[in-house]
Amino acid sequence: MSNKQILKNMKNQKKQTAVEWLEQEMLKPYLSMKEILKQAKEMEKKQMIGLLQWMNRVTQSDPMRLETDDDDVVEQYYLETFNTKEK
Repeated sequence: MSNKQILKNMKNQKKQTAVEWLEQEMLKPYLSMKEILKQAKEMEKKQMIGLLQWMNRVTQSDPMRLETDDDDVVEQYYLETFNTKEK
């Protein structure tokens, strides 16, 4: 599966963390572990880029919002992006 296909599939699915996606994919018998891990790494990379983009938007609109400890910032991102708390 190409990176473009992976990204298209990611956009069509509900937002989920790379680990949630990996758990789901590991239960499918027809995919190789190598392919699953490759896709999971790509998802994680995109999610890290998404976090940085989110932090940039937040600091531009409300500079004081992220002046808290790192755990709170990650929690805010998870709540807004995945509509869930850290697991």
